Amino acid sequence: MDEFDYIIVGAGTAGCVLASRLTEDGKTTVLLLEAGGSDRSIWIQMPIGYGRTFFDRRINWMYDTQPVAALGGRRSYWPRGKVVGGSGSINAMVYVRGQPRDYDDWKALGNPGWGWDDVLPFFKLSEDFDRACAFHGQGGLQHVTDITPHVHPICHSFIAAAGALGFALTDDFNGAQPEGVGFYPINTRGGWRASTANAFLHPARKRSNLTLRTKALANRILFEGKRAVGVEYTTRGKTQQVRARREVILSGGAINSPQLLMLSGIGNPAQLKSLGIEVVVPAKAVGRNLQDHLAVSYFYKTRTATLNDVLYPALGKAMAGLRYMFDRTGPLSLSVNQSGGFVRSSPDQMHPNLQLYFSPVSYTKTPLSERKLLNPDPFSAFLLSHNPCRPTSRGKIELASADPSAHPLIQPNYLATQQDIDEVLAGNRLLRQIARTAPLAAVITEELVPGAAVEGDEALLEDFRNRADTVYHPTSTCMMGPDSRTAVVDARLRVHGVQGLRVIDASIFPTITSGNTNAPTVMVAEKGAAMLREDA
Repeated sequence: MDEFDYIIVGAGTAGCVLASRLTEDGKTTVLLLEAGGSDRSIWIQMPIGYGRTFFDRRINWMYDTQPVAALGGRRSYWPRGKVVGGSGSINAMVYVRGQPRDYDDWKALGNPGWGWDDVLPFFKLSEDFDRACAFHGQGGLQHVTDITPHVHPICHSFIAAAGALGFALTDDFNGAQPEGVGFYPINTRGGWRASTANAFLHPARKRSNLTLRTKALANRILFEGKRAVGVEYTTRGKTQQVRARREVILSGGAINSPQLLMLSGIGNPAQLKSLGIEVVVPAKAVGRNLQDHLAVSYFYKTRTATLNDVLYPALGKAMAGLRYMFDRTGPLSLSVNQSGGFVRSSPDQMHPNLQLYFSPVSYTKTPLSERKLLNPDPFSAFLLSHNPCRPTSRGKIELASADPSAHPLIQPNYLATQQDIDEVLAGNRLLRQIARTAPLAAVITEELVPGAAVEGDEALLEDFRNRADTVYHPTSTCMMGPDSRTAVVDARLRVHGVQGLRVIDASIFPTITSGNTNAPTVMVAEKGAAMLREDA
């Protein structure tokens, strides 16, 4: 049986960071297991190519949730990366840390060392930001691009309209003023995607003490008593086992990490026994506490050009492609999520409770339900979206089968609380208020979806239930906390009840952060790597 100091399950956003950091000394041996394959595809590496990878089964788990009662019994489509780089290889690359109080709340929940002042150094450690300031790092491995000079001109109309309504303007969501509206920075470098696979893993591949095995689906964690000692996995039809001298680390994300824990006998004992899985540790918290951002988009037709005018016509696509090939610039080098912000739905809110997105593109002709390449509409239009920052509804992940290749059962349980419903209604009203405010109002000719006929809170809530969908930010299914009855890992990310096993990914978030979750996941991996080195 092969032996390594550490075995990391999952070469996603966190796993790539961990593999790089743990092998920096040239001596510590690491095996990185990834169920998917290579990320060497132009559609992954070109920033706007995620419109194609969104429905590609070769690199995407393409999960579906269980029917959600509050969404009229609809299922929600959850794309997750099944590829080196994980979901960071197929996401929209927005680099947002969240609000400082997110992490102070983590600390207040019994997790010492996870307050804002504690985690900021780890955000800065990984970062190579375009502009120097006290809140950012320069010279780190992952580049963060300030896209302000390159956004589509119509984005400025959105910013001006929000400002006219009294919302603060910020030039840096991750700086001194994270509240307000502005332009989203993205993880790119020189016009290419700057995933953690590109930034951390691939440069480290030359090290002899790092081994990457792709197309390797983890079946279960191997235990000797209560100590994790290795992993069993299947690759190309063969089952193999590998041994960890120090620790096994799960970095499969909010779906795959709890799934592997349950497959390995750590979970709700009643369910595990019903599937014939031997219980190693009874842990009802595994797979619970699932949180996600749920959003809706309003689509507006315009009298001025948007990205639709560039990316819908065949000639426009060709010209954009030639420009990208020539100097890695233009619309193909950016995300379509170019502007937005973090705002309060009313003055009595103590913190920003809504996230806004403004994208200078629309795709009403190819809704997500059709599951095909997202093509821009053949007319000028944009979309404006919102989601509550810190939803209070809680869902769960459960096993559907003892077969590791079977998709687990995902129940997000959206809109289960009145607070979430109230914030949705506030967000719906705010989108329309922004659209009716100059100068944005001057460029709009028609509200395409939901349309002017949908009016009043009852109708707008019903529209939300019919159309709202995930923003692809599942977290918290192996939540961090001091009490093993409600949490899965402790403040050092060690799984309660066993030794030699940690979870280091977005599943450990005690509560979801107020924004996109990729940057916080990188931070968790940086801090987790430091803990592993300290404890070795």
